[in-house]
Amino acid sequence: MIVLGAGIIGVSAALHLQERGRSVLLVDRGEPGSETSHGNAGLIERSSVVPYAFPRDLATLAAFASNRSIAVRYRPATLLRLAPWLARYWWNSAPDRLERQGRAILPLIERCIDEHRRWTAAAGTQALMRGEGWIELYRSPRALGQAVSAAAGLHGYGLAYDVLEPETLRALEPALLPGTVAGALHWRDPVTVSDPGAVTRAYAGLFAARGGTLVKGDALALQQDGAEWRLPTAAGDWRAAEVVVALGPWSGDLYERFGYRFPLAFKRGYHMHYAAVNEAVPQHPLCDAQAGFVLSAMQRGIRLTTGIELAGRDEPSDSWQLDQAETVARRIMPLGQRLDAQPWRGARPCLPDMLPVIGPASRHRGLWFAFGHAHHGFTLGPATGRLLAEAMTGMPAFCDLKPFAADRF
Repeated sequence: MIVLGAGIIGVSAALHLQERGRSVLLVDRGEPGSETSHGNAGLIERSSVVPYAFPRDLATLAAFASNRSIAVRYRPATLLRLAPWLARYWWNSAPDRLERQGRAILPLIERCIDEHRRWTAAAGTQALMRGEGWIELYRSPRALGQAVSAAAGLHGYGLAYDVLEPETLRALEPALLPGTVAGALHWRDPVTVSDPGAVTRAYAGLFAARGGTLVKGDALALQQDGAEWRLPTAAGDWRAAEVVVALGPWSGDLYERFGYRFPLAFKRGYHMHYAAVNEAVPQHPLCDAQAGFVLSAMQRGIRLTTGIELAGRDEPSDSWQLDQAETVARRIMPLGQRLDAQPWRGARPCLPDMLPVIGPASRHRGLWFAFGHAHHGFTLGPATGRLLAEAMTGMPAFCDLKPFAADRF
């Protein structure tokens, strides 16, 4: 089998197929985990049991419409182009539909940590992972109260969380500057990672150590040749009966060549690393709920990861969102100098029903899709790989594949 894309989704699919006795070729144009899988906030987000929905309250919509929100930024021309997609996103975010989508993705969310941990010891990633959860900060008592009420509404999911008053929060996060935060929610179930790109590379190394083949190549060179798929690379021509498209935001560049159309849009994000001041670093990932950014202690430094920018995948970067988030972040905790020459930018591939595409293509035998995980690619990579491998090898799947079917569009 050939897996195209060595981000967390593709690497996980390759490992799971390998564990089920298949011979697998893993292909990427660059190093594993060097694109979207590298740039996230490092969360294995077990507590995100409700998909990221389109806001439906007027106050939030008005704030976003002004285009001065740090959490959500847009290019006006892109917004016009995305209007049909946004309308479908809004429609799918109605309470009844949102509940249905949440039930569909929940089995993957519930298994996200266990599926990562199945490879932790063998891949040697223990030192990069911490099981102490993350903290959501609120700068006003009103916002904190609303968050506490929303968290109480999730009691049926068995999630562990604590409501933190400022004194308790400061004990957990001594680097926070006094008087800047009204309180917080500490979500205790998630696992955090200090270098998500390194974790993905370690999984790819495990795949290779177990006999898998990892080569550099151009996924767009894929050709259908009778009952087989052929991929020419510098290392020779490779053939397989089945191929997986796990190219993240670049998946459309390939599937459109074979006549498929999906309503794929992009929520772009940026990150920057900062030096610590007097060894003051976040003890947990800290999410500013209002501004939508996350501060995480990474191996390179303190990473600030921004919220959502609605823009074309390859449009030029815009530093406004990161600059504004940095200004707010410096009011919350000390940050030293920037450590990166330029901000990193990535594109989260998103579908309007908030569910990824996982499963077979409808018109090409042996062609499989695994993309569109939006904010949860790193979280759901290993669980997605397992579900896909079970379907490809004819084994009983741990959950229903139908909600993720390619032909639902």
